[in-house]
Amino acid sequence: MKALVIGATGSTGEFLVDELLADREYTSVTIFVRRATGKRHPKLTEQIIDFSNIYSHKELIVGDVFFSCLGTTLKAAGSKENQTKIDFDIPVTFARLAKENGVPSFVLLSAYGASAQSKVFYSQIKGKLEDKIAELDFEQYIIFKPGLLLRQGTDRFGEKIMGSILNIFNSIGLFRKFKPLPTDLLAGKLAKAPKVLPKGNHIITLNEIFPFGE
Repeated sequence: MKALVIGATGSTGEFLVDELLADREYTSVTIFVRRATGKRHPKLTEQIIDFSNIYSHKELIVGDVFFSCLGTTLKAAGSKENQTKIDFDIPVTFARLAKENGVPSFVLLSAYGASAQSKVFYSQIKGKLEDKIAELDFEQYIIFKPGLLLRQGTDRFGEKIMGSILNIFNSIGLFRKFKPLPTDLLAGKLAKAPKVLPKGNHIITLNEIFPFGE
């Protein structure tokens, strides 16, 4: 299987690339990035591209499964407009080109609560992204919807605090459906999904991610 990845330098995407490279069933891994990552591996191809002109790189988007782990925060993006470009416009463009080039499988890392009808901006654009990619009708379309992610070495203070609080509640049997999810564990599930799931659309919700593929 030939894998394609966007968001390869993110907290989940970085682990995903490592998982794909270590998996014998994935014969090659192509990542699309803005700048060189410094990562080296015989199976890895790094395509440094202009994300403002993705169509000019269409011929590179060829493979068996496309993984989209691209995403940001409003704080990092600086504005809702910029966040929409990163979290919606870029993944949609890649998805369209992947479909046009005959890529049969698409795996999307979305978020818990994502819905086009949501009043929360982040959840709304994630929901719209899910729906827009669904319209492309891939042979296999897999959506992962995790909740709070535990990122190694995170500098997000609120994330650290919430993770600690949820872990305490989880230890006494409360709020288990909101259990924090380590990004390395999530990456392993993402890599496994297109290999074990049949054709069609699949939504893997938070409470299904932990036992998935076991």
